[in-house]
Amino acid sequence: MDAARLIAWDAELRAAHTRLRAALAATRQALQDGDGPADAASDLLLFCIGFCSALDGHHRGEDRALLPELRREHPELGDTIDKLMQDHSMLSHLLGALRSAAEREEDAATIARHLDGIGAIMESHFRFEEREILAPLRALVLDRDVTEVLGPL
Repeated sequence: MDAARLIAWDAELRAAHTRLRAALAATRQALQDGDGPADAASDLLLFCIGFCSALDGHHRGEDRALLPELRREHPELGDTIDKLMQDHSMLSHLLGALRSAAEREEDAATIARHLDGIGAIMESHFRFEEREILAPLRALVLDRDVTEVLGPL
């Protein structure tokens, strides 16, 4: 592998998490800025599609490319990786419920509850992930495109 292709996966993961936190904040702002239920739902649906796709794509990329390679290089992280993948599945379910609520044009309070739940699980997941796997990621050599591994953020 050429030295220019070396990727600092720990830094890329933190950057992805920062972008996803900002996407959640923008989605919440879209909900607050709506003038009425129809406007809020319409704006939120736009933001939700982007946010839901970004978070789900991030986790699918991790499950498909990053975590299997990390497990191969660090088999002692098997239980941690299993927990991360379980979180990804739970978040995917929650994102589906949010998207459905937005498509049904649920009221702002209902949408806010969905966002609060996703935000709490997402933040807990990100903190656990960063605490448990950032150090091994610093040394990970994975010759893949960042968007393939961490999603199209």
